[in-house]
Amino acid sequence: MSKNDYMTGEELGNKLLAAVLEMKAGQAARVTEVEPNEVALARMKTGMTQSQFAEALDISPRTLQEWEQGRRQPSGAARTLIRIATRHPEVVQEAALMYAKS
Repeated sequence: MSKNDYMTGEELGNKLLAAVLEMKAGQAARVTEVEPNEVALARMKTGMTQSQFAEALDISPRTLQEWEQGRRQPSGAARTLIRIATRHPEVVQEAALMYAKS
């Protein structure tokens, strides 16, 4: 890069300010939408927070986050629980209530 390729601090500040104003006006150059995976959809159907859903499945919240973000996949038994939660969210909600009472 040559010396002419660099911006002054003021130029950079003005450029950043213009970008922030565009974003606030809803004129973002790029919009990224992420589709929730099967695990996140199952949790959303129950209406539970990550912590509540993790407790109902007897897993750590971190494990649930890893599953929802696609960094790890649930095991066979956990996949079955996820499918049950998707089809019958009330069962997981009931299990969470029973778990909380014990």
